[in-house]
Amino acid sequence: MDAFYASVEQLDNPDLMGKPVAVGGSEIRGVVSAASYEARKFGVRSAMSGVLAKKKCPHLIFVPPRFDRYKEISAKIRSIFYDYTDLVEPLSLDEAYLDVTENKKRNPSASVIAQEIRERIWNELQLRASAGISINKFIAKVASDINKPNGQKTINPEDVMTFLEQLSVNKFYGVGKVTAAKMHNNGIFTGFDLKKKSLEELTALFGKSGKHYYNIVRGIHNSIVKPDRIRKSIAAERTFNENLSSEIFMLERLEKIADELERRMMKSKTKGKTVTLKIKYSDFTQQTRSKTVNHFIAKKDDFIPVVKELLFQEKLKNSVRLLGISFSNLDSEKKEPVWVQLEFNF
Repeated sequence: MDAFYASVEQLDNPDLMGKPVAVGGSEIRGVVSAASYEARKFGVRSAMSGVLAKKKCPHLIFVPPRFDRYKEISAKIRSIFYDYTDLVEPLSLDEAYLDVTENKKRNPSASVIAQEIRERIWNELQLRASAGISINKFIAKVASDINKPNGQKTINPEDVMTFLEQLSVNKFYGVGKVTAAKMHNNGIFTGFDLKKKSLEELTALFGKSGKHYYNIVRGIHNSIVKPDRIRKSIAAERTFNENLSSEIFMLERLEKIADELERRMMKSKTKGKTVTLKIKYSDFTQQTRSKTVNHFIAKKDDFIPVVKELLFQEKLKNSVRLLGISFSNLDSEKKEPVWVQLEFNF
């Protein structure tokens, strides 16, 4: 989906149409969750502080996130996908992989199917979507960004090698700024440069990821579209209006966060062994503290003592702007995913 959260806000409030909109944050506090394309022209991006976003775009309009609404529309979009295939792997509320090799419409053209889906999303929901079509998930993901917004790009099998060789490594999905900088320092700027490196060289440079880079630049990515993704963790977290400097106030907030986490654990019928406390400080540095117990738990009364122990494990280095609690090492091998969105101002 194109600027999904911001587009939903503009859809529901026509006064926001054509204006720079930021979902989440404010001009004095918080972090931007999503930005409209009008705001992106000024350099506003997700995960940017509201203060910086306002500096970049003085007439930026901040709106609070409404995740229930986004989930509602996401479900409607997904129902359109299922008219074409049951092989749908959601990545988030606004993104998914579809395998249409064999599809319900018996249409041999994935490009035509993508066009139909995008047209239906617009006709039924008045929202824009972009798509990438190719031989595997990696290339399709990269292609989906090429003609955004409101476009699509097909990389045909015979064009894959040329496309990958000419592609900047900065645009390889999964290659972040740090990895890209390391590649640049080693003379790797394009897929062609990457392809010249041997498996041994890439493994020496990037460890286990070296084999992944060696394969993807050759068009090899054997990950199938998985309708039921394995859930690895369940979490709840909060960003606060004011920084917290006292553990007493933090304990009060953690009690409420624990209530929400227990509700999510009960709803998913899941238990876990590893409890993690997430702390984000006022300077935006982040710390996690974890402890694994010897049996599966899910009830607040069972895990809140662990959370308190983690909080007092060492002295806090600064005031705190966000706290979160998560469970990992879950008792389920395979369950439907739970998409947990950041909630603000509690």
